[in-house]
Amino acid sequence: MNPMVKAEGVCKRFGRLEVLKGIDLEVQPGEVMCVIGPSGSGKSTFLRCINHLEKVDAGRLYVDGELVGYRQKGDKLHELRENEVTHKRREIGMVFQRFNLFPHKTALENLTEAPTQVLGESKASARERATALLAEVGLADKAGSYPRQLSGGQQQRVAIARALAMRPKLMLFDEPTSALDPELVGDVLEVMRQLAKDGMTMVVVTHEMEFAREVADTVVFMDGGVVVEAGPPERVIRDPQHERTKAFLSRVLRQD
Repeated sequence: MNPMVKAEGVCKRFGRLEVLKGIDLEVQPGEVMCVIGPSGSGKSTFLRCINHLEKVDAGRLYVDGELVGYRQKGDKLHELRENEVTHKRREIGMVFQRFNLFPHKTALENLTEAPTQVLGESKASARERATALLAEVGLADKAGSYPRQLSGGQQQRVAIARALAMRPKLMLFDEPTSALDPELVGDVLEVMRQLAKDGMTMVVVTHEMEFAREVADTVVFMDGGVVVEAGPPERVIRDPQHERTKAFLSRVLRQD
């Protein structure tokens, strides 16, 4: 069985700034990987590379055994056309810090837009699935509400449901609770916990250490564009081996 995500020597730079310096990681199907580390360590950039929102400058990324953004012919890589990238990106759900909902559409309409327009689902089928997904994230009574009528936590749960409406095989979360008021974080994390229990493969960039401890199969600590330490949460969070990891966790856990 192929890893769901496989990174081999992934490098990324913005001008002279080298953001990723040779990332090697694997995420198996059904696993949850939580990526932690200080701001500017390359976590979000790596996440964006997985679905080719950012192009890698060196190395290779695979999702479910297929190269991300390229096809290989002999020894050469050929970049996929934008429509081919978009087609493959449908299988990867991504949830950002900001909710990115269509402000002029209701919660239900936000969920049915892509399945009908991109996947070609019938309106009735998309509506039925959207209704079920809103119920799963605890928002069955908000189907007719517009984003402006929802709290930040409710909007983020709609954003998660919208990603799930595309039936992805992989979910990426980029600090999904960082823009929320503290009292709204719990409901979003509970939805993510349930996804993990249901077997969804997830890569989560997060500062929520308790969530990482409880849900992750693997915790990865990144700093300065490299993977400093990776392993089960009980080892990386409870008994870190590297001084950089220890220093970061001492600050973060003290704040908690």
